[in-house]
Amino acid sequence: MAKLITMPTTPNFITSNFTLVRTVGVTVSPFTGQTKTQEYDGVYWIAEVSLPPMRRSVAVNWQTFLLELNGAVNHFKFADPDALSNLGTYDTAFLTSNKRVDSNSVTLSFSSSTITAAASTFSGAKAGDFIVVTGAVNEVNNGTHKIVTRTSNTVVVTSSTLTTESNTQSCKVKTNVKGATGLCLLASTNAATGTIKKGDYLSIQSAANSTGSPAQLVMVTEDATVTTVSGKDFYGVKTEPKLRSDLAENHYVVFTNPKGTFRMISNEVSWSADRVSNYGFGFSCIEVI
Repeated sequence: MAKLITMPTTPNFITSNFTLVRTVGVTVSPFTGQTKTQEYDGVYWIAEVSLPPMRRSVAVNWQTFLLELNGAVNHFKFADPDALSNLGTYDTAFLTSNKRVDSNSVTLSFSSSTITAAASTFSGAKAGDFIVVTGAVNEVNNGTHKIVTRTSNTVVVTSSTLTTESNTQSCKVKTNVKGATGLCLLASTNAATGTIKKGDYLSIQSAANSTGSPAQLVMVTEDATVTTVSGKDFYGVKTEPKLRSDLAENHYVVFTNPKGTFRMISNEVSWSADRVSNYGFGFSCIEVI
């Protein structure tokens, strides 16, 4: 069973390449030249990093860390080295997942940018929330939609351009589920305030704590919308890449010092040293799926 190994905190990396990899199938018709694409679940971060020269007294910390990883077997927490501090001013370490919409079977109608439900599906929704619709006949009506206005418990106006469709039964409308490109979050305390900005990273935890192994590292792609109701701050946060799995209610989403879970790409460990015992290290790692 893989163990979580603690990475040294100093010195920081001097160069880094941070890459998001997507698995997308592409087919091109040999007759018309038309292209069709299909995005699959394989989406993850890859990093290549190097450390500054260091004396042996410091280098031993990195040597033992790399050895304890046992190649690609064990894991470690890691983040984009050039974005260790977020740009937003949210002043508490984490937020929590909040399923404000969770309907397993509802009849929906779509028109322009409006979604109408045959039940009080949107009673808990807030402006700025991101909902995921499945079961619509027209594919454009499925997927993640941002709520601009909650007109009533049954009607929301979204930022999407929808195809007209009436009374489609057995649709699902949910939040924080696999495939979502937006999160519905709640400030961890009533006293928590501040912004979440475009370019900030968030660490999605696999439990209701901030100390376990992160499930996924995502980036915020537009400034978050916050709605305050009864002293509580509700955040709607647009993110990439899409969620790889459902985010359970009340699970933590870390804002302060967010990290993902990574492993080494290679099973080989190496370092260099010069004649005055300055050591050099570099390695490549990949997010754990």
